Amino acid sequence: MQNYKDLKVWEKAHLFTLNVYEATKLFLKEELYNLTNQLRRSASSIPANVVEGCGKNTNAEFAHFLNIALGSANEAEYFLILIKDLNYLTEEKFHSLTILLMK
Repeated sequence: MQNYKDLKVWEKAHLFTLNVYEATKLFLKEELYNLTNQLRRSASSIPANVVEGCGKNTNAEFAHFLNIALGSANEAEYFLILIKDLNYLTEEKFHSLTILLMK
């Protein structure tokens, strides 16, 4: 078991999640339970799975949860593309979030 707060991957995923929550504050209220929720859930799932993996006893279990986190990152990337294409995000905000996600 390791301390997730010592991991750069957790730190970067947490920062990405905070930025997603900030960016989605101004989304249309009718999107609150749709795209806003989907993006926030996929974003927060990334660091959450890193944390859960750190609580496991073997490297194989840890790797499994890192793989789930990667899937959540891919899902978040898609929602960013969709939200940008629907003009809920500026091109600039889309790029800044994408850069955070890809670091």
